Amino acid sequence: MAEAHEAVAFQFTVGAEGVSVNLRYDVFKALIYSGFRSWRRRCRRTLNSFHNTIYPGHPLRGVAWCGLIYTLYTKGHDPSYHIIDWIDTHIFRRYFTTRNSQILACIVFGTGTYFVLIQIRQSILKSLFSYHGWMYQEHGKPVGLGPKIWGGLVKLFIGRNPSLYSYQSVLPHLPLPSLDDTLRRYLRTVRPLYDDTEYHQMEILAEEFKRTIGRKLQRYLWLKWLVSSNYVSDWWEKFVYLRGRSPIMVNSNFYGLDSAYIRPTTIQSARAANIVRATMQYRVRLDHEDISPLMVQNMIPLCSSQYERQYNTLRMPGKEADTIVHYSDSHHIAVYHKGRWFKVYVFYEGQLLQPSELQIQFDEILRDSVEPAYGEEHLAALTAGERPLWAEAREKYFSSGVNRASLEVIERAAFILVLDDEEYDIGTLDAESSVINDKKKSEVFDAYARSSLHGKGYNRWFDKSFNFIISKDAVAGINVEHSWADAPVSGHMVEYVLKEDIAHLGYDDIGNTRGVPRFTALKPIKLKWAISENCNELIEKSLAQATKLYNDVDLHVYIQDIYGKGFMKKCKLSPDAYIQMALQLAHYRDSGRFNLTYEASMTRLFRDGRTETVRSCSIESRQWVKSMEDSNISKTERIQLLRLACDYHQQQYRDAMTGKGIDRHLFCLYVLSKYFNMESPFLQRVLHEPWKLSTSQTAATYDEKHLKRLMVENPDLVKKYGIDEKRNLSPCGGGFGPVSIINVSKLVVLVFVVACFYYIFTNNMLFCSIHSTNLHTHAFPMKTYRSKKIRF
Repeated sequence: MAEAHEAVAFQFTVGAEGVSVNLRYDVFKALIYSGFRSWRRRCRRTLNSFHNTIYPGHPLRGVAWCGLIYTLYTKGHDPSYHIIDWIDTHIFRRYFTTRNSQILACIVFGTGTYFVLIQIRQSILKSLFSYHGWMYQEHGKPVGLGPKIWGGLVKLFIGRNPSLYSYQSVLPHLPLPSLDDTLRRYLRTVRPLYDDTEYHQMEILAEEFKRTIGRKLQRYLWLKWLVSSNYVSDWWEKFVYLRGRSPIMVNSNFYGLDSAYIRPTTIQSARAANIVRATMQYRVRLDHEDISPLMVQNMIPLCSSQYERQYNTLRMPGKEADTIVHYSDSHHIAVYHKGRWFKVYVFYEGQLLQPSELQIQFDEILRDSVEPAYGEEHLAALTAGERPLWAEAREKYFSSGVNRASLEVIERAAFILVLDDEEYDIGTLDAESSVINDKKKSEVFDAYARSSLHGKGYNRWFDKSFNFIISKDAVAGINVEHSWADAPVSGHMVEYVLKEDIAHLGYDDIGNTRGVPRFTALKPIKLKWAISENCNELIEKSLAQATKLYNDVDLHVYIQDIYGKGFMKKCKLSPDAYIQMALQLAHYRDSGRFNLTYEASMTRLFRDGRTETVRSCSIESRQWVKSMEDSNISKTERIQLLRLACDYHQQQYRDAMTGKGIDRHLFCLYVLSKYFNMESPFLQRVLHEPWKLSTSQTAATYDEKHLKRLMVENPDLVKKYGIDEKRNLSPCGGGFGPVSIINVSKLVVLVFVVACFYYIFTNNMLFCSIHSTNLHTHAFPMKTYRSKKIRF
């Protein structure tokens, strides 16, 4: 295996015969190409920034506008009302000829007026995007005149061919709800959780808060709203993520899984090569900003700011708070295999390596038999344990020498690739009927999901923005650090990577990557470490913390493939609301009571928006659940109550998406109360209420056009893997760990047209059940599946 000195452009030694200089031309040339690539990247970013500034305008239209101004002026029709003459006389005439000064004056006036028109157009767009009445339009009913006019204006002003960040400047700011509205909504959400006495006490606390410090805190928050692009996001990142001192493994990081329907190869190095190539190709597209922003109804853009830190990013530990560090570029990835860390270049002579060229490097890593250095195998456990312990070890043992150099290789990598030494024969989900839910396959799938969530506690670098994990039999997974972005951003990338991997890059008949290497790239570089005994003690201490944590987590994956969202929509019910109501019924039948339920919603309709909470347990959902337990209530009444509960849940979801949520507003008021040392029994109680059921759902598809284009371009791969509408390349989804020690479960649902994937997490000392709704009856009886480690 190549050693670290192979990455140095030159080296010299002083001996008895004098000074000896050894110049490595290939590495020196690689450095030159690297510098040239960085220069081109900076130029491209500057150009993209200019394009985004004037969007929905375009530089060519600006040139055409200036040409029109000059033509009218020369024909005797002055569109400037003598402003051009003034510019010509007072600025340019003294330095240029008459003709040239007139041309320059027309260009200045044309450019200025074009920018004014662009600003007007952007302001109109921002106002149009601030309207959310379209979201409350009932499905199946005629669209009113107002929404029709609004939609026509949006289509008129929105522009064409936007880049990823084109709409950032025209997105509205997250609105600040009134204190009265937030308190009123809050009290309504807790009504089904409390008896009359408890609810009356909460009403008194809310009224006392409003009369005393509530208004004052609201005014301070209004000032923050006035001067910031988003009054929530910076505090949410700082206090919810970066200030947390507990391990981020399980508690914060989340995971994603492979494609549900297709296993393209069983060769680990080949799958890793295709995954790395597709992932870096996605980064190139992000750098070029030629990924279209996600749009709602093909008209309303979602904020894209979270994509900026997807690559070359880490969460750096601190004693009191962590820091997100983002590097502008990286030409390599860090690879972990059997306790060893390697540096693998993914660019050579300015070109992104092809899969066949990457596979050569990964094969060399897999063949290498060098033992890990002392302390190297469990080194990543430092990122899995308590944050102050990792901050102490980093400052004391990794601030200089070879440890610092090797640590920088990992932290500056584009991302982490883990070549696991375990196999996960999870099979595939048949398009017609499932083969995964038998007991043996289910246990393997559970182990696979656990591996992606936390691994062994030492074989994932949890601080990096994401780790791609490839098992020995070429099953892929991903572990994502949560502070830099939310799950849909990573989901978008994983979907793109899987589609490129299978429907574009593909594999040969044996299962290796396709294509012939163009050149021999640099070899993988094994990182060197000098771990002392004291440092290793901290590593093992952190590993013990991580091991205790993940051993206390139970996880079960249940795939309900009798039906999916297609059936729910035929019933004229929202799939999200439908599943949330099923979960309320399931949880009530397990626990015998109603509990505070968390569902994540996004606020990316606004600039720098992240998430908001939807409180799924409502008065309406309680009434429906109670009706399901009352044999005297007819099926017709139950269905009516179910529709009412789903409708109210959708109302809450829309409110959360449009900036009328509850929890982020109260969270910011709580932060302000701590800043000003103002004690509030109401805020204390609200912010310390336990979320005993925590849920979220992810989209199954982000970019359908991408797959359709690949299917047209690669009919041979489509035929080979049987890709169609049912056997698509969407990932199986993923999930988070339980959010607290008293959290009953963290359940993540991925809904397809024909199936639902449920990921259930819990602490072992608590109870948990996994439920599936039944297609064939109106009463929706629930099946309960029990994990062997959980007591009921």
